[in-house]
Amino acid sequence: MKDYANEFQGKKALVTGGSRGIGAATAQRLIDGGATVAVAARSRHEQTPAGASFIQGDITTLAGANDVTEDALKILGGLDILVNNAGAATPRLPGIEMITDEDWMDSLMINFMSAVRITNPLLNALRQSGSGAIVNVSSGGVIPFHGFLAHYGAAKAALSSYTKSLAKELGPAGIRVNIVTPGAILTPGGNEGREQLAAAFGITVEQLFKAIPLEGKPGTAADMAEMIAFLVSDRAAYITGHNHFVSGGQGELA
Repeated sequence: MKDYANEFQGKKALVTGGSRGIGAATAQRLIDGGATVAVAARSRHEQTPAGASFIQGDITTLAGANDVTEDALKILGGLDILVNNAGAATPRLPGIEMITDEDWMDSLMINFMSAVRITNPLLNALRQSGSGAIVNVSSGGVIPFHGFLAHYGAAKAALSSYTKSLAKELGPAGIRVNIVTPGAILTPGGNEGREQLAAAFGITVEQLFKAIPLEGKPGTAADMAEMIAFLVSDRAAYITGHNHFVSGGQGELA
């Protein structure tokens, strides 16, 4: 069996939303594989990988995203891997009528436009890489379900469409672009949201997990990180423009 311990040796990576949860796990997985990694987030957390360069910034604004990309290129001196993981979901119970105009715009900025604003200034560096790879992190929310997260699902659906357009545009330059869709993954943000929903429905969080086909159990940030690491590696050299579910069968089997 091939040893993947050094599969990212010499590679330079930026992970947004990399201070905790899926982003932190992904950054650590790339570091473990030999990559030089920078993570961007509003604040540092205990989960933030010690081996990564930390860039503090708010990428929900154009100016903030530009600052992050400039800092990343200064720190890394180039770019081979970009993981657009930054995102946030705020349920508005009981449903769509509770989602304000500000909620819609806020969700669009963090869950979609942040990826656009981070990616565009980095395309030249990715082209120069010769083997650039982008992974955008979506959500099971792109599958129509309860209206209280409609603003989140709509923004992530836009991210999915953007990913496919990027893949077609950048394919001739050898840059691969994919999207990953997590299901019920145990992360600080996801856990908070599930607790809110369970309380609203009068059930336990464990009962929410029963809908997962694979043993009724949630996944971990490490599960997501492994899929992302695969997609940005040479092992996935002929994979681009696809949505990859990491959900224990939930969503794609619905």
